[in-house]
Amino acid sequence: MKITCHCPFHRADHCETCRKPVAMMRLMSLTAGFAASLLLLTAPADAQNARMRVGVEGNYPPFSVIGPDGKLSGFDIDIANALCAEMKVDCTLVQQEWDGMIPALNTRKFDMIVASMTITADRAKIVDFSDVYYDVPSRWVAKQGAFTEPTPDALKGKTIIVLRNSPRAKHAKEKYPNSRLLLVAKETDVYLELRAGRGDIALGSSVIAEGLFLKRPEGAGFATVGEPLRLKGDSDVGIAVRKGDTPLRDRINAALKAIKADGRYQQIAQRYFTFDVSGGNS
Repeated sequence: MKITCHCPFHRADHCETCRKPVAMMRLMSLTAGFAASLLLLTAPADAQNARMRVGVEGNYPPFSVIGPDGKLSGFDIDIANALCAEMKVDCTLVQQEWDGMIPALNTRKFDMIVASMTITADRAKIVDFSDVYYDVPSRWVAKQGAFTEPTPDALKGKTIIVLRNSPRAKHAKEKYPNSRLLLVAKETDVYLELRAGRGDIALGSSVIAEGLFLKRPEGAGFATVGEPLRLKGDSDVGIAVRKGDTPLRDRINAALKAIKADGRYQQIAQRYFTFDVSGGNS
């Protein structure tokens, strides 16, 4: 028997006549709402607004340093600001200790890392990297005349000072099994420990070795040993974004190409270095 609809607004829970069309409308509404929510959750930060947060370190001169006034400066800081200007986004710099840099990125404390992070296979499993934005080799440093060449035989039983969790530390561990390693938390600590006599030889960034140690009074009596060393995953430095954030990575790459093409990159680099750090890609 046909049921006559007495619903003033044809409510589907009251009559058979309007149940199906209203149910379909509800389903379509729920589906559209879910799709919109999913889109908001998965869209990268830069696609949703014109503001971004940039993770920087502040303890790695001349790349990033916190001055007495609390302000950040350095090569990484200037590059980050130039990229943000090119992308036309308002960026906030967020200072972060090095060991927590990637976890902070992945928990959305910031949207990208501009902190002299070398591109390694292990890191590429958990973050995505931009194109290389600078390339600096490593150098061995020791007391003048202590070593002719930094061979495994020459360093047998000696203590190598190196930054922990770095490609250089991995290289020292693998290639110098008969040497002791003194692992330090900051790149500048490599040379503080060397000067204090807590190690026999240091393996660190050529920029830090020459600019912040050998050319200063505290570097008197020390010298580089052997030729510059280019390690896979040591000299290629990129900007990290969260895994899968391809739109932001592509925007960063486009901005990087733009500031290299119009000379802004070179102007920044000349403030800090006397040699080309672009890796031949300037």
